[in-house]
Amino acid sequence: MTLKPLADRVIIKQVEAEEKTKSGIILTSAAQEKPQMFEVIEVGPGGLVDGAEVVMTVKKGDMVITGKYTGTEVKIDGEELVIVRQSDILAIVE
Repeated sequence: MTLKPLADRVIIKQVEAEEKTKSGIILTSAAQEKPQMFEVIEVGPGGLVDGAEVVMTVKKGDMVITGKYTGTEVKIDGEELVIVRQSDILAIVE
């Protein structure tokens, strides 16, 4: 099954949490903090949204940071994805 986002929506997938600290300590899954970094899986076409023209600046494959409680979580083919508006994306990681 595939998802195609509409208007200014972006489908993102969460990047795996770090299993080791910088000093080499291995973290259990309960101790791992949920990362706010995501990979862009699919991008909507943009266009007119609420009477304003929206130009999509993110593209498939970009690494982005979003707010902690942003978006709608969906599970497709066993894969957990999040659908957000482009305006909910705080930054592109280069």
